[in-house]
Amino acid sequence: MKFHRTLSTLFFGLLMGPLSTGNLMATEEPKFESLRKEDNIEIRRYVPLIVAETHVDGDMDTASSRGFQLIAGYIFGNNERIAMTAPVVAEPQGSSEKIAMTAPVSIEPQNAEDSKMAGAQRWRIHFVMPSQYTLATLPKPLNPQVKLREIPARTFATLTYSGINTESTVQEKTNELLNWLSTQKIETIGNPQLARYNPPWTLPFLRRNEILQEIRAK
Repeated sequence: MKFHRTLSTLFFGLLMGPLSTGNLMATEEPKFESLRKEDNIEIRRYVPLIVAETHVDGDMDTASSRGFQLIAGYIFGNNERIAMTAPVVAEPQGSSEKIAMTAPVSIEPQNAEDSKMAGAQRWRIHFVMPSQYTLATLPKPLNPQVKLREIPARTFATLTYSGINTESTVQEKTNELLNWLSTQKIETIGNPQLARYNPPWTLPFLRRNEILQEIRAK
């Protein structure tokens, strides 16, 4: 188990490495319009996105590691690129295509209790695809566990914090955001998400984490 986690950490680091060098501008993040900001909480309107996602069973750490490996495999080239060979003919070439890394890596519980992050045993993990792609131009995943999905523009409340993400910490931050939304009488939609922006070796006080909760746009 320790060896498996070491490999997972190394794999995550190789993919997320550019985030630890200070070259954040080289790593694309989802585009949004900031509608309101209050301390560490912000209301954002995100543009439409395409994500590569997978569903994984287990606790938060296990699901994060397994889900990351599945989607990172797709990004590293476990996919099928379609090349145009004539004006109206497309031929699968069997070649793979590497896709640029984006940030963050997001995980969302898929349990019955919408606000529960701690204790969830099924999760959806996703990466946002670079904005130059469409569903038509993205290579097809070869692993059936990885799916591509188009997401329309949505409005989220986000809470930003640093430190290590234990289940209790994530639940505490989720409760903080949900309580704020309740006091503001803002209606929530669906489950909260945890977004992580840094590789595992980043010092805890330098890490950027966010809890995102979709809200009803006014």
